[in-house]
Amino acid sequence: MTKSQRLRWLFLVSALIVAIEMSACAMVGALPFGGDSWKEEVLLHDGSKLVITRSQTYGGRHEIGQPSPIKEHTVTFTLPHTNKTMTWTSEYGKELGRTNFHLLAVHVLNGTPYIVAEPNLCLSYNKWGRPNPPYVFFKYDGTTWQRIPLEDLPTEFTTMNVVLGLSRQFVDAMVKQGVVSVEHIQKQNSQLIQPEYKAILREPVKPGSEASAVNCLEMVFHKGVWVGGSGGSIGK
Repeated sequence: MTKSQRLRWLFLVSALIVAIEMSACAMVGALPFGGDSWKEEVLLHDGSKLVITRSQTYGGRHEIGQPSPIKEHTVTFTLPHTNKTMTWTSEYGKELGRTNFHLLAVHVLNGTPYIVAEPNLCLSYNKWGRPNPPYVFFKYDGTTWQRIPLEDLPTEFTTMNVVLGLSRQFVDAMVKQGVVSVEHIQKQNSQLIQPEYKAILREPVKPGSEASAVNCLEMVFHKGVWVGGSGGSIGK
């Protein structure tokens, strides 16, 4: 190998190392392919705290001049007293034009993690069966995340413990914080008025409750189009 070849090889190796370091730094903050990532300190039912990492990308259907919606949202955390990393993802719904869910809470009982989520706007609310209270619950069964009914959610879980209402303004502020504290999460969430955000409800929300998903028009997805109760086309 000539001297010029050795120098070129050293340059390529150095460039690769720099690229790997930059990719690692991007794990919290701006994601390398567009999106955001940040950490939150969530308060569990027993008073212990769990640091989770949330990340999301943007894309999908939106009005001209409006920002892209959340395309996919992921939460990652290590189970308490273990080295096991858990990941739950709200995937993109093609028929929705955005991600399926908003994350509401992460809870753990006897080493088993649970996710509390809500359908993302009215199309998703209809897709997921118009639940009332308007939640969708997931439990990790040791292999995969399985949807469970409200009756199977442990009664110890009563609180929403992650940041709700992820506007881009709030996300930008959270990315800069490093780890969003329990106190900050509680203060921000206290400003929301929907009853389903005040606590994990065990009884149905009455129709007409302000800004609640239960007021969504009933729709079905038929031949690539969302059709409302009147039979009118809602969107593709």
